[in-house]
Amino acid sequence: MPIDHTSTDRRHPAKRRLLRPATVWTAVLLAAVSIPVALSQADGREAATTAASAPGLTWRSCDGDFQCATARIPLDHRNPRGRTISVAVMRHRATDTAHRIGSLFVNGGGPGAQLAGFTAAYAHVPSTWRARYDIVAFDPRGFGESTAVRCFPTTEAESAFLSGAPIGFPVGARETSAWISTWSRFATRCAKRDPDLIQHVSTADVARDMDLLRQAVGDPVLNYVGLSYGTLLGTTYANLFPAKVGRMALDGNVGPVAWTQASGGLPSFVREGNDQASAAVLKDFLDLCGKASTAACAFSAGTPVATRAKYDTLLRRLRQHPVTMGTPPDTQTCGYACGVLSLPLGSVSMWREGADLLQQMWEKSSGRTTSSAVTKKARTTASSSAPYAGREQFLATVCSDSPNPRDPRAYEAAARLAYARSGPSALDPAWATEPCAGWPLGRDRYAGPWNRRTANPILLLNNTKDPATSYRQAVTVSRTLARARLLTVDGYGHTVFSNPSACALEHETRYLLTGALPPVGTVCKQDVVPFS
Repeated sequence: MPIDHTSTDRRHPAKRRLLRPATVWTAVLLAAVSIPVALSQADGREAATTAASAPGLTWRSCDGDFQCATARIPLDHRNPRGRTISVAVMRHRATDTAHRIGSLFVNGGGPGAQLAGFTAAYAHVPSTWRARYDIVAFDPRGFGESTAVRCFPTTEAESAFLSGAPIGFPVGARETSAWISTWSRFATRCAKRDPDLIQHVSTADVARDMDLLRQAVGDPVLNYVGLSYGTLLGTTYANLFPAKVGRMALDGNVGPVAWTQASGGLPSFVREGNDQASAAVLKDFLDLCGKASTAACAFSAGTPVATRAKYDTLLRRLRQHPVTMGTPPDTQTCGYACGVLSLPLGSVSMWREGADLLQQMWEKSSGRTTSSAVTKKARTTASSSAPYAGREQFLATVCSDSPNPRDPRAYEAAARLAYARSGPSALDPAWATEPCAGWPLGRDRYAGPWNRRTANPILLLNNTKDPATSYRQAVTVSRTLARARLLTVDGYGHTVFSNPSACALEHETRYLLTGALPPVGTVCKQDVVPFS
């Protein structure tokens, strides 16, 4: 979810992709069994159960050794004989067929499309997992090659519509007015385009789809790995279908209670404390940079205090006088929001690159350039055959799941509150869900209970210094779920998968292959040391 503040899509105020490209994986077989689908209203009370049939899947070869299929799924699980939608699935069969365990469903975060990057991401899945499991991914309803939420004919048309809003988040009265006006008109437009679909794209809807797909591939229980937003999908599934939970590993954990329960009139990401998590990691980034040489961290000013002061000065400069980055024809105006959002805090392996970019901004803002300045990467244009990927897809799920203020002025107050406690890191999470103020409300979100006893225990993994899903959230999730074990990784970055730990991988692999949990209180070290 949402919650990677390092997205390169600056016009998307709330796109929280953890693994880019989407790291997900796939599967589905033939079957047609009938299953009870537990439904929950927004207040968490269960509605009557409805019998839905697992879809039949016709697999075809795609992208070499991969297989693709399309499932027909009820739009409304309460009305399984009503309108159906398409869910695109993809899988790679287990390479060691003699010792195959079953299917391993994967979701790399978002919420967002998963299949576009699946074949590339598959190479990064540990070979032991690939040997024993069919690795399966699907584009959730509303995204990618599945039936998609779509408010514009092209992504270019959407970008033109949103060009009146500031990039990233608003700063000052003029930008705030433009932001609120643009996103209000955006929500009004989207509400008129396929309103039935928009009302049925919650995480709970996707969890119910996933259970039908589980049946379709012939698995008696769901084996699953979810990262970031994928952890919310996992916890939702675990509490809708506790008897069907097999081996479930959740990495970079979103707190389901904070996500689904309104509190203090705060927007979703401020309510979860994302601003505080980002601020803590930003401080450590600057302190560690200040302790390093300029060869290891180009932005270093020699000491932690001096480096933090240098960063504050840079932001003041960029607010007063934005700079132009890159070389023609690919140039980009970089202002205050750019300086706040440009750091790739979610991936320790990219911290040097982030420091290089800050240094380039520093030199540009002071009127100097050096040969060491980073050149902005060439802009890539989406292929005409690529699935539509608009901002409304992310918003449709997030605004359905998580309560947000309906009064746009509440976001100004939340930004002031969050800035007071977290500084510049607060502005993106404070404004990220403001488009939800005018968004049509969904019908099928799940809001608990979250402590249903699952058939098997769940493994949680979290870095102690995660800028998007804080370690505190992971501890809360471990205490909220009925059967969960937390594996702690002492390190930085968003998700353990994106910031590897050989120790953690060993424990996670043992769990996925045998069901054995790490000992209570296990703490692993991260493989990469920042600025080493």
